[in-house]
Amino acid sequence: MKSLIHILFFIFNLICFTNLSAQQLYDDDVLPPEFHASRRQALRNKMEENSVAVIFSNPERNRSNDVDFQYHQSPDFYYLTGSLEPNALLLVFKNALDIDGFETNEIIYVQPRDKKSESWTGKRLGTDGATGILGIKKAVNNYQFHDLAIDFSKFTKIYHPYFYNDCRDDENDPGDLYSLIKSFHEKTKNYPEKKNTSNFYSMMAALREIKTNEEMALLTKAIKITCDAHLDLMKSIEPNMTEYKAQALIEFGFKFNGSEYVGYPSIVGNAENTCVLHYITNRRKFEKNSLLVVDAGAEYHGYTADVTRTLPINGKFTEEQKKIYDLVLKAQDAGINACKKGNNFRDPHNAAVEVIKKGLMELNIIQQPNEFQEYFFHGTSHYLGLDVHDAGTYGKLKANSVITVEPGIYIAEGSPCDKKWWNIGVRIEDDILITETEPINLSGNLPKKTEEIEKVMKEEGILKKN
Repeated sequence: MKSLIHILFFIFNLICFTNLSAQQLYDDDVLPPEFHASRRQALRNKMEENSVAVIFSNPERNRSNDVDFQYHQSPDFYYLTGSLEPNALLLVFKNALDIDGFETNEIIYVQPRDKKSESWTGKRLGTDGATGILGIKKAVNNYQFHDLAIDFSKFTKIYHPYFYNDCRDDENDPGDLYSLIKSFHEKTKNYPEKKNTSNFYSMMAALREIKTNEEMALLTKAIKITCDAHLDLMKSIEPNMTEYKAQALIEFGFKFNGSEYVGYPSIVGNAENTCVLHYITNRRKFEKNSLLVVDAGAEYHGYTADVTRTLPINGKFTEEQKKIYDLVLKAQDAGINACKKGNNFRDPHNAAVEVIKKGLMELNIIQQPNEFQEYFFHGTSHYLGLDVHDAGTYGKLKANSVITVEPGIYIAEGSPCDKKWWNIGVRIEDDILITETEPINLSGNLPKKTEEIEKVMKEEGILKKN
């Protein structure tokens, strides 16, 4: 009978709390409450005896006047709770405490239900949704955190994230994030020696670095959506286009196939813009004989892909472009081959660097090996997951972690080499799963050899079909 009541309660909440989010209402592949509960327990397992972790939601950020940016949850907070709502706070206790007669090892503070606010921005979880849907043992309205009767002096450690100065105070809301942080500082100001941010980040990095099967299903979906969109863009490129049209095409592919967001601002640059690492203006007209660097990834249920391809605008690489491209591809192959469990995190980068040093010297672009940094000035890898530059320990590579391998060569106009190389920028990036044996290229089905790209670009994409 109790099981039936629990099921009916769950269904009732699922119907009522539409902002728990659209994901949980309309998608059948979201992370289940059991996943987030297991992550909270994994955090407890790493915490010192008699300690507490205090984790805050992300702030809401204003775009202009009375328009905010679309809200995006803190990855750590989402990882531990599954909540996508702002103005929230999670307490995870190493040992269970008695809170107002209720013994628990976790409390979440959430926005209260409010009919007027919900008519503008959608239903909120409220305390019933936080317990009934998210499965967190105890939930309290956020404005009540100020009156929380917990003596923080009794904890051996108070783990918490670093606080950035990007949170606004809503004077009419005693439970907004600003107030939650202010109350936390007031409650802990006399115990600075107990407060610890570095261990909090190291614990979360160790957890998030290793992906579970549930996480890999979502990350793989994000990568597939991304690769499908990149492939259709290859087929749709025309010399008379603009960077923003190419951006629109690839982001249409993301959204059309279920992505909620882009994982990061799309980089779509041709000609001299291929040599700008994080170029996001995306307004230039295509230059017929130039290259186009497309670094864009879809986010799906919080997990983001990160894939880059470099394309010839007119469908065929020039001799110089091909030489630089093939050198970058060779460097990437060396980097991927170094993505082995037990290797140092920097090993893929070092392997790629050695190839690029040798290749640039053979092309007479550099005269000394250390001059390669003029043309390759960034790292080759980063972790991938809930953030595009995801949390990780950056030590030995571990099985079930995912990293990128993305070497590049950028020869800007005015570089100290023959002018025939100027404005050739090439980056190739794939998402690599570290396993117990050989690495798996999760985005490897997307063409990247020059002859493969040229062949695909002759096919009909969405624009050419219409």
